[in-house]
Order: sequence, then structure tokens, then C-alpha cells
Amino acid sequence: MGSYFLRRFLLIPPTLIGVTLVVFLITRIVPGGPEERMMQAAMARAAGDRGGGGAKDAGGNLSEEQKQKIKEDFCQDLPFFPGYLTWLGVLPREVDKVRAPSIAGKPTGIALKALLPKEQWKPNNAYQEISAAVDASDRLVATGGQNLEGWHLRFETTDGTRKAVVFRKKFLGILHGYFGNSVRYHEDVLGMIAERLPVSCFYAILTILLSYAICIPLGIMKAIKHRTAADNISSFLIFAGYAVPGFAMGSILVVFLAGRLGWFPIGGFTSDNFASLTAGGKIVDLLHHAALPLVCYLMGEFALLTMLTKNNLMDNLSADYVRTAVAKGATWKRAVFGHAVRNSLIPVATTLGHAVVLFVGGSILIEKIFDINGFGLMTFTSLLDRDWNLVMAVTVISSIAMMLGNILSDFLVAVTDPRIRFS
Repeated sequence: MGSYFLRRFLLIPPTLIGVTLVVFLITRIVPGGPEERMMQAAMARAAGDRGGGGAKDAGGNLSEEQKQKIKEDFCQDLPFFPGYLTWLGVLPREVDKVRAPSIAGKPTGIALKALLPKEQWKPNNAYQEISAAVDASDRLVATGGQNLEGWHLRFETTDGTRKAVVFRKKFLGILHGYFGNSVRYHEDVLGMIAERLPVSCFYAILTILLSYAICIPLGIMKAIKHRTAADNISSFLIFAGYAVPGFAMGSILVVFLAGRLGWFPIGGFTSDNFASLTAGGKIVDLLHHAALPLVCYLMGEFALLTMLTKNNLMDNLSADYVRTAVAKGATWKRAVFGHAVRNSLIPVATTLGHAVVLFVGGSILIEKIFDINGFGLMTFTSLLDRDWNLVMAVTVISSIAMMLGNILSDFLVAVTDPRIRFS
């Protein structure tokens, strides 16, 4: 069995490469991009500042050099496969770039002066030193006592002007823990995820605990009292709730219970004065804000877990081993809870692995409705803003969580049912 799980873990890297390769390709072919979204935002701000007029040239706020910088951050300035390998960190990327005008194919001293430590500045002769410090591989070599090791030079035309680009090469990608910066928020992507992930984990943990704590006893009751009034009424309520999407129920709850009646906050994760509350007050405030979102989270889980528990228990109650246990003197309660229920929980336990996705995925629409600044809402805004660095980071983390959840499900099957052997 150990070799089976070892193979499952070894399949994670190629699967992850396949997923990210497809998403990386989609970011190349979909219309629009980060620079277009930034231009639209600039036009919207200009329209608001000028009362809806004069925003015609707002997109000009982004120069060609700025657009090029945005593309370089996500390796969109490179062909597809080199760009993907650079994003992974297999190929080096150009870092610490400095652009300067060039004269007769030679860069001016501005670029080099900006890169060197202050004590190495040499006014009046820097231009001549740079023009003479380019080897056959376009690398800047040490001349005039300056340390230029690792610096490279190339030329490009930006805004109709030929410029020299001085840069260094460095292996920097997701294999090195680097996902880049967000185009919209100008923050490190991993820092943003680390800040918002605990919010989604909070709802995921509560959802899982409440789901198993309520649905398993309810499913056992429905199996024992099959076709009674309690079973029929609970089935009607469960499937009625399951038929209503969580985000739709969230809209109803926000409008009536939060907006009109004022019983609950309209949105947010905590109150504005949360930091000044006592420990008990913080717990109450968290639960007060979490009540309505949790109802929406639980609606989709109730029907699945409850009916899965009920159907499995009913199958086991009609099995021969239960009748044999009763015939040998075991009480009905002992046969049900000592044998049938234990076997019925084996398929239910396997669903815990798939619930791991809730820790990172949450619910995009529920977080959007309740204005919860979690992982799901961040995913939603990153897609709208074409924030590709953030989109790819979300893809990587969600994919890893889903694959680990599937492995955890198989592991729980093997642990709870000794009859199963993976090979």
C-alpha cells in the first residue's frame, strides 16, 4: 500500500504542470490583459473626477514602457514555452532592469550609474566605459575598476526610441517560491494569499465540523425511522434547502435578516471595533458575522452527507451480519450502533478528503455577497482584473489542495476499511 501512495505523490508534479500549462495558455489567448484593465480603471477614475467627460485619453496614462513592464512581470514578453519555463523558474528571467537611451548603438552612462554602488560612480567617462564593456555574449565586463559581473546588455525600441537595457539573469519562479506581485494591489502574491487564507479556513473548519456533527446523527435517525413522519418531513426540508443555491439563499438572508430586520451584519468578517473588544466579545462578534455565511455553506453539504449516511446505514441494517448479531443475543441497539453504524460511516469518512478544497476554495459567490475578504473573493477579483500572477498562484494552491484531498480520501478508505488494499 505504501508504494501506491508513493506513486500518488509522485504524480502531483506532472499533474500540476499539466494544470498550470493549460491555465498559462488560457491567459495568453483570452482577450484583454492586466494593462487593458489598468487602462480601463484609469478611464473610469478620470470620468469620475471630471463628471463623465474628458476621459477619452485616460488610457494614455500607461506608457509603452509601463505596459512592457507589466508583460515582463508575467513573462508575456516571451514566446509561450520559454515564458512558461521562465515562470516555473527553469529558465532564468531578466531582473534589476534599467533602461537608458542609446547613442549610435551604445548605451549612455545613465543605466550603469543607476546600477552601481555610489562609490563606483565615475562621472564624465561612464559612457565610454559602458560602450567598451560588452563582450560577444552581450555581457558587461569589468572595465575601469568597476564590478560588472553578471550584468548583461541588449537593445530594444520602446515608444519609438531605441534604448539600451542593462539587466541581470536570475532563476526566479514558482520552483523558488516566487509568484510575482499583484498588478492591482502591488503586493507580493504569496503575502496576499497568506493574509486571506485564514478567513476561508475559518469558515471551512466550522462548515466541516457542523456538517458532520449534524448530518451524521440526522442520517442515523432517518435510517432507523425510515418512512415515518420524521423521515418524510426532514427529507422534504433537506431537499428543499438543497434545491436553493447557497449564493441565492445568501442574497435573501442579507436583504431580509440583515438589511430589513438588522439582526445580523450586512457583510464583513468582523466589526470595525473588533480590535478593542474583549476576548469574549471577539468570539461573539466573529460568530455574529459568521452566522449567515455558515447557513449558506451548510446548505449544499446537508443533503449529501445526510442521505449518504442514511442509505449506507439502511444497506447495513439489512445485511446478514446484523441479523446474525441479533440472533446470537445482541440487542438491537448494540447491533445498530456497534456494528451497522461503524460500517456505514466508512463511505462518509472518505468525503473528508474532498472537503479539504474548502480550506482554500471557499465559495466565491458567498464571499462576494457577504463581502468576506477571503480566498474565494480574492480569486473572483483576480479573474476580473486579469491579475495573472494572482490567478496562477491561486491555481497552483487550489490544485495542490485538491490532489492532496483526493489522496487523503484514499488514505481514509484504507484506514477505516481494513478489507481494502491499494496496489
